Amino acid sequence: MFIIPHRATSSDERAILSSMPNNNSIALQDRDAKLLRGLFDSRLMTLAHAAAIFFDQRTEAAKKRIQKLKAAGLVGERARKAYEPSILFLTRDGFTLLRDRGLLHDVPALAWSSLENRLQVSDLTLKHELEVLDVKAALSAGISATPTHSVAEFTTWPLLSQFYASPGSGSAVLVKPDGYIRFRQEDDDGTFEHTFFLEVDRSTETVDTLARRALCYLDYYQSGGFAERGGRPRSEFKDFPFRVLMVFKTAERRNNIAERLLTQRPPILTQVWLSTLKEVVANSLGPIWVRPRDYREATDGTPFTVAASSNSKVYRRQHDRQEFIESNVKKLRLLADGQ
Repeated sequence: MFIIPHRATSSDERAILSSMPNNNSIALQDRDAKLLRGLFDSRLMTLAHAAAIFFDQRTEAAKKRIQKLKAAGLVGERARKAYEPSILFLTRDGFTLLRDRGLLHDVPALAWSSLENRLQVSDLTLKHELEVLDVKAALSAGISATPTHSVAEFTTWPLLSQFYASPGSGSAVLVKPDGYIRFRQEDDDGTFEHTFFLEVDRSTETVDTLARRALCYLDYYQSGGFAERGGRPRSEFKDFPFRVLMVFKTAERRNNIAERLLTQRPPILTQVWLSTLKEVVANSLGPIWVRPRDYREATDGTPFTVAASSNSKVYRRQHDRQEFIESNVKKLRLLADGQ
């Protein structure tokens, strides 16, 4: 597998930070650089997210360190009510530190005014972005707990992973993923990388819109666009596989998308993996993922067969379908199955 150029390695960051003078009497650490860069990418995150992603889920350690970074003026906190979670953001000083020390070398040049404007989000957008970070925190914590895998890259700023694709015979459209992920695997067989794009559903888009987005990912792969991004000819696209992880609020929504992906042309059988936010947060590396092919195999020859469902002109909620699927569909593990 290839490696897309990404931010500085841990050794690079240690060298950079060791050459810095103390900022307001704080001795900056390697983990500080990762946290500040994580805030740059995500623009906002809670203390719980930071603890899971950067502190091995040690909340007290995260709280104490972030308090020091806040005192140094590198991290800020949004105004909140007493019952609301602490939401952190990168300050101007934190941004300047990252920029001046070369830790933003892999992203487009931005003025602070642009980043400051990006911090202004509506309540609806804030809720969605925190859900994206719920997924990132769950996956990052799960991966960190394994002996063979590590997180090589996990960005949640669409600007860093966006691409153009032409699904079907349509014109090119700009796709802005919720996340881009690379997991590195090191074992007796060597070193490998597994690549994913992330889509966290807002439940505000139609099923057809999500299906078209899935076709965009298929085109991005088959056209060689992703291979070209990795610095290789488009003809080598088969050497650059990736999966699309779609996360939904309900199993019903997941099942509706699975059916739609099976009935479009061409059908998407295995590139897209589907789960629910509740399952990802509770057991990110467990058997929680459903591919459209698995859904088809579970329903073939039953009253819920995809062909029968697609003939209906009016959508009706099917509680018995949800129970049947949960009892019969084969669910996969993200790292143990299909590798």
